[in-house]
Amino acid sequence: MAAALPYVPSVDASARRRLLFIGGSLNQTSMLHRVARELPEHACVFAPFYADGLLRALAQRGRLDFTILGGRAREMTEDYLREHDLPVDPRGAAGGYDLVVMGTDLVVPRNVRGVPMVLVQEGMTDPEDWRYRLVRRLRLPRYLANTSMTGLSGAYQAFCVASPGYRDLFVGKGADPAKLVVTGLPGFDNVASYRRNDFPHRHYVLGVTSCLRETLKPEDRPAFLRRCLDIAAGRTLVFKLHPNENWERARREIEHHCPRALVFDRGNTNHMVANADVVVTRYSTVVYVALALDKEVHADLDLASLRALLPIQNGGTSARRIAHVCQHLLA
Repeated sequence: MAAALPYVPSVDASARRRLLFIGGSLNQTSMLHRVARELPEHACVFAPFYADGLLRALAQRGRLDFTILGGRAREMTEDYLREHDLPVDPRGAAGGYDLVVMGTDLVVPRNVRGVPMVLVQEGMTDPEDWRYRLVRRLRLPRYLANTSMTGLSGAYQAFCVASPGYRDLFVGKGADPAKLVVTGLPGFDNVASYRRNDFPHRHYVLGVTSCLRETLKPEDRPAFLRRCLDIAAGRTLVFKLHPNENWERARREIEHHCPRALVFDRGNTNHMVANADVVVTRYSTVVYVALALDKEVHADLDLASLRALLPIQNGGTSARRIAHVCQHLLA
């Protein structure tokens, strides 16, 4: 059952606070921006994701360009911040923040530790595989097990999650149930609205790729492409490439195995899902959009389990609910 949202008293001008929103992927950054829009009475400042120590040194040398610390993911975040003319404080260097809002806690920068924090779930989390078990057993850095360790830092005062199913999942891993609030996720809470779009294609099979290779996970891309061809069975085949994968390599592979397919590396993925008849992926949060829109779905995941985790549909009010959680902590 969803946790009740706290009562939020009105905020007068004298109570204006400084909030730092630390983005990451484009999805994380745009979600946090929606939350900030619901807090106009406060000074909301943004920062692309950053880290300290070894991770910072590696990112500066381009060794982490496959993560949200660098490469295309960071470029897309910076482009988004410029496009929306948002105030930016790189690395949160200005300090003096009353609240920090983050889209991941796999790494928590030193200069925001101890500041009241709201964590916002980004989307699907990785399965609890051998990496997860190894990291937990040996107490290794959380980021080594990727998003399977989401919510386990204990650094936040509130963790806003997608659904009661996800709340149970995080509690089962050891997250403090008193800190979890079921708010839904901005962008995944009103999927019916995606049916209204201007994407020009309709009634196709959509293959959504993943960045498994970039995150050092096994990927048999030729097998995936052959699977998409078999499922399409002569129907139009469209591919949407993951923002963080090697687009040049992906295009070469698709042109070799599926020469008649349409390939998009940009564009609104949710609109593409809404216009498709079938969605094929290995591992992607777009599965939730497809299932909520009653699409035929083929994935490397148990669909019954995914349906139990589906983000709640609340008419697009998740950002407001998360903002209420922020207000509650500030008050």
